[in-house]
Order: sequence, then structure tokens, then C-alpha cells
Amino acid sequence: MVAPSLKLQDLIEEIRGAKTQAQEREVIQKECAHIRASFRDGDPVHRHRQLAKLLYVHMLGYPAHFGQMECLKLIASSRFTDKRVGYLGAMLLLDERHDAHLLITNSIKNDLSQGIQPVQGLALCTLSTMGSAEMCRDLAPEVEKLLLQPSPYVRKKAILTAVHMIRKVPELSSVFLPPCVHLLHERHHGILLGTITLITELCERSPAALRHFRKVVPQLVQILRTLVTTGYSTEHSISGVSDPFLQVQILRLLRILGRNHEESSETMNDLLAQVATNTDTSRNAGNAVLFETVLTIMDIRSAAGLRVLAVNILGRFLLNSDRNIRYVALTSLLRLVQSDHSAVQRHRPTVVDCLQETDASLSRRALELSLALVNSSNVRAMMQELQAFLESCPPDLRADCASGILLAAERFAPTKRWHIDTILHVLTTAGTHVRDDAVANLTQLIGGAQELHAYSVRRLYNALAEDISQQPLVQVAAWCIGEYGDLLLEGNCEEIEPLQVDEEEVLALLEKVLQSHMSLPATRGYALTALMKLSTRLQGDNNRIRQVVSIYKSCLDVELQQRAVEYDTLFRKYDHMRAAILEKMPLVERDGPQADEEAKESKAAAQLSEAVPAPTEPQASQLLDLLDLLDGASGDAQHPPPLDPSPGGALVYLLDLPCAPPPPAPIPDLKVFEREGVQLNLSFIRPPENPALLLITATATNSSEGDVTDFICQAAVPKSLQLQMQAPSGNTVPARGGLPITQLFRILNPNKAPVRLKLRLTYNHFHQSVQEIFEVNNLPVESWQ
Repeated sequence: MVAPSLKLQDLIEEIRGAKTQAQEREVIQKECAHIRASFRDGDPVHRHRQLAKLLYVHMLGYPAHFGQMECLKLIASSRFTDKRVGYLGAMLLLDERHDAHLLITNSIKNDLSQGIQPVQGLALCTLSTMGSAEMCRDLAPEVEKLLLQPSPYVRKKAILTAVHMIRKVPELSSVFLPPCVHLLHERHHGILLGTITLITELCERSPAALRHFRKVVPQLVQILRTLVTTGYSTEHSISGVSDPFLQVQILRLLRILGRNHEESSETMNDLLAQVATNTDTSRNAGNAVLFETVLTIMDIRSAAGLRVLAVNILGRFLLNSDRNIRYVALTSLLRLVQSDHSAVQRHRPTVVDCLQETDASLSRRALELSLALVNSSNVRAMMQELQAFLESCPPDLRADCASGILLAAERFAPTKRWHIDTILHVLTTAGTHVRDDAVANLTQLIGGAQELHAYSVRRLYNALAEDISQQPLVQVAAWCIGEYGDLLLEGNCEEIEPLQVDEEEVLALLEKVLQSHMSLPATRGYALTALMKLSTRLQGDNNRIRQVVSIYKSCLDVELQQRAVEYDTLFRKYDHMRAAILEKMPLVERDGPQADEEAKESKAAAQLSEAVPAPTEPQASQLLDLLDLLDGASGDAQHPPPLDPSPGGALVYLLDLPCAPPPPAPIPDLKVFEREGVQLNLSFIRPPENPALLLITATATNSSEGDVTDFICQAAVPKSLQLQMQAPSGNTVPARGGLPITQLFRILNPNKAPVRLKLRLTYNHFHQSVQEIFEVNNLPVESWQ
């Protein structure tokens, strides 16, 4: 005989009345023992009550797996009270990871064919919640029949179940295509909303369905026009907006159908203009419809005037008092700035004002958009605004703001002096937050501007005298003082106020940098090198410099100690060569963008040279011309006699000249995975200096409508190979061709064995968890031979 147990209401009261967690566990353990005993005795009358209590215990986070089989028994029961609790337990306790979920397939199939609406509703809800791919394939015909049932209650649940089936098994698209066309004629709100959702899922996952439903665009346009003009029903209106949920779903479907399709886009242009101009924006429901309209206009092939209207709507969103609406507007404008730059530029003052938002996410998005709006015509005005923001922005935004200003100045600088002033202002304001290459870029810029050497060294000297805490600024200033210290002492710069500086002040400032506890080892290296270079620039005695150098011969930092020892040796043993060794750096004439262009041109030339092989004679003569440069020959140097074209002569020259081997042929890329717009491509590089090493770059892209989140790529290789995986560039791949994720694999293959990879991909896409395990054994032969 089973000991009497508590009723569900009494159990809830006793658990809530427990004063400590230990008391709660004691109550639950005691009651779970009663429930187990009841299950063992097989009491059919009170089984559903015991399972209801167990489900409440499960909701509190305690284990309840022993009730899984009882769910199956209740589902197979003929009583509705048993089925109701059984299906609820199946939804809570069963999922695809448990094989027991397959045992209820027959029960669900029988309940769907019974014709009892409440039972059919329970079965459909359970199937749409925890139905696996195998269950969806087995039960798809039954769900298809229910889509055309006369009862709206059953049809609505059948449509939602079909949506789940399409997400689980996209191959079932052909099963649900015919019923959808008939369901579009329904007037029932729930059925029509579910049908639009089902068609959206079909179009996203099946190109055939996309082509099929483009024929119903006029019907969708008519449904939306009716909603906008006459309304659907007053019970579904929100804040004066007629059924905003249905409007949003139709607009999303139109966006998918009109993308890259001229005829469909032309059909919906007038309607979109009507929705954009007639929707009330005083309430949030109207803003939601209007924002979805803007996204649809931007994704389809809409008219130019309609796109300008969409950008203006987003501009009005920026003036809204709701922070969420302003954030959505900034994010959307950031996506449009590349395609509709001139239209977005009209709202530049409003965007700049958003920089002062107290909300961190808003100010960050406004900063990204402001940087994207910078061009050659507004660079001066925008840099003033951004520099003012840099002085007062939160610390977590300072690095992004400083890097963005430096990149924009490098790309759109009107003059070199303006460029130098901008970088100096950034280094002075947020020097510790700039990128690592900022020092090298500025020294390269100053070195290439010969007419600004005196101006730059004076500006940097003044900045260094005021503050030595900004390490990048100190490094650039030390480099510049070391290179152009003679110009600093001359004091003949007309562009700034005259400043009289003597040698002792310059040396004292550099010594201060060396002795400061804020100076990094790299900064001390810059300062020590600057002192050494000043030994050839200054006219006075070098004893003070020699004393400083000798002090750092015993420095604990190995790099600084080595540098000091070398400089001291230069003083003692090679003093006659010191002036020549410490000459000024040669002028650098090119800046960042020009260097990029030249790199592209040289790459194109290299590809052309690979396609069209050059004759042997000019190559050899050019190589000999390069060798002549080592002898200090002038431009009038005699050219060598032409090479002997005979094979024997060519062999002699090949043996005599250190010709570089031709570069290896590029290894073709390989696409190894594609599913619902998510692709994974592999590119290969074998360094010439280490042929046993293979570098594989895995690039994940996403062309679908939904973001890919929590992306993880794991790899394994045979035991004869060694694999090292570096950290990926991120874990989220934005939708519609956003920034891809890259990850580097380093494979050491000393035996040149065929390379095989086993990859496991896990990610979330369209609110579904995806895991794929597959083997890649078709790598190009060039990657391992």
C-alpha cells in the first residue's frame, strides 16, 4: 500500500513555506519517494496527479527524469485528463536527446487522426515543441491534412506545427506548398498570420518555394493595402494601428520576395510608399510597422525616391525620445551608409548630436556611424566633432574613437600638416588607447614630409615637455628629437611661435623620460636612441650622453642593456664611424593609402608576370644592375654585356648569380560546408621557408536572413600530423554577408602524408541549435605534396 502523499496545492504551499533550502530539499525528496512508489504500484487513477506534482518539482530545477515513461503511459490513455498531463510532461521532460521521445510518435499519429479537436490540439502543440526530424518526417502527411480542416482552432495549430517541421526538415517544403496558397484566402486572423509565417520560412529555406510564392505578391500587396486603408478588425488594432503584427509579417515576407527581383519590387513600390507616409508614428506600434517598411524598401530594388524617403524616416527616428528607437535608427543608417551615402549625409548633424548620449550602446553606435560618414569634403568638420568627443567620451569608447580618427585622417587628410596635427592631438588626448601601429605611421608620415620637419619636432617637443605619461606620444617625440634635434635648436620655424631651446634642456628632458617610472621599456629604448643620435646633431661635448649610455649597460631589461652596450662600443671603438652610422633616416615619400595602392598595383603586376613569363636576358641584366648599386655606381654605370643565350652560358650565370626561386603556385580554396546560407571555406598557404607547415584559414560566411551566434569550429587530424588551432576572430556571423569569422589552423606534416580533417561545427541559427560533424579528405594535392 502506497503511503498517502500530498496534493499538488498542498505540496506547493509546503515548499513555499520552507525557510531554508535544506527544508525545501527534504520536502521534495520525501514527496519524490511517494511519487516513485506510486509509479511502481501502477496506480492508473492517480497517475496524472503524481506526474503533475513531478512536473512542478522539475520546474523548480530538481531531477524528474524517472517520470518520462509515465508520460508515455498517460498519452496512450483514452481519458482527456490523462492525455493533457501526459502531453505537458512530454513537452517538459522529453527532447531530441532522449530516445524515449520516438516512442510517442504512434500515439501522436493516432490522436491527430481521431477528429477530437482538443486532443488534436494537444498533439500538435507537443509535436511543434519537441518534435525531432524523424518525427517530423513521419507525421508530415497528417499535419498536411489538418491544414485544410474546417476548424480554425486545429488549422492554426497545424500551421504552427508546419513551421516547426520546415525549420527541422527543410526538405519537407514541397509537402506544404499547395495548402499555403489556399490558406492566404482565409479571413481568420490567427490562420492568416500563421500562413504568412509559414510562407516566410518556406521562402528562406527553399529557392523553389521562393519562385513559387513570387506569383502571389499582388495578393499580399492587396492584403496589406486593405489593412492600411480599411483595417482588419477593431479587436486586433493597437494604438490606432490596424493589426501591426500582421503588417510586420507581411512586410518581412515582401522583403524576401522582392530581393533581387525587379518585377516583384515594382509591384510593391506604391504600397510601400503608402505605408511609409500614412502610418501613425506617435505610438510604438506605428514605429514598428514603419521600421519594417524601411527595411523592406532598402532590401528590394526600390526606386531612388523611395530609398531617400526611407532614410528620412530613420532620420526622424533619431529625434525620438525612446532610446530603443534611436538605437535601431543608428544601426539601420550604419547599414545604409555604403549604398545611400549622400542620403545619410543629410542627417549628419543629428548623428553627431547622438555622440553625447549617456547610454553607452547609443554613443558607440553613433560613433561608428559618424566615422562612416567621414569623407574628403567634410573631414575637417567631422574631425573637430570627433576630437571633441574623444576628450569627454567614456574610457571603453576611447580606443575605438582614437583608432577611427587615425584611420579617417590617414584616408582623407587634405594636407600633411593637418594630418600630423590630428594625430598629435589624438596622441595627446588618448595616447594610451591608440593602435599599436600609430607610432610607426606617424614617424613614417613625418619622415616623408621634409618641409614639416622643423614644425613637427617643435610641436612634439612642446607636447613632451608638458606630459610624458602618454607613451605613444613620448615614443614619437623621442624619435623626432633624435632625428631632427638640430632643427629644434636652430629655432627658425616660422609656422609656430619662436621657442628658444638649448642643448641642456633637450638632454634633460630625454633623461627625464629614461628615469620616469611611467616609461615602458620600448619608450626608454626610443629615448636612449634619441640621445645617441643627438651626439652627432649637437655641437657641445658628448660626455653627458656617454655617461647616460654607460649607466644603462647594467640595466635589467635585456633589450635596453644590449642597446646601451652597442652604443658604448660605438663611442669607444668606432667613434670615427659614429656620424655615418647615426645619419638621418632617408625620406619616406609614400603614406598609407598610397602604399596600399602601390601594393595592389605590384600584386597585379606580379600576377601578370606569372601569366606572361618574361625573357631571361632582361631579368639577368636587371639583377646585375642591382648588384652594381652595392658598389656605389652612379646612374651612368656601364651595363654588363648581354648574356650568352646558349644553354651552357645560361647555366653558368644561374650558378653564379643568387637568383631567387619562383614563387609556388597558389593552392585553390575549398568549400567544405554549406547549409541555409552558412558556408565554411578553407584557404591554404605553405610557407616556402618551411614546406612541412600548412596554414589553413577557415572562413565562415552567412548569406541568410538570420545571424549565426555561438559559432565554434573544432578540428582533428590523424596522429601522423600535428595540429595547432588559434583562437577565432569572433563567434557571431552577421546576416546578409556580414563580417565573416576566420580561424587559423597550423598543421605540421613532416612526412608529407595526405592531409585529412575531421571538423565539428556548432552554432545557433534561426533560434535552432545546429551541430555538424564531417570529414574533409579532398584537400588539394598541393597542400601536402
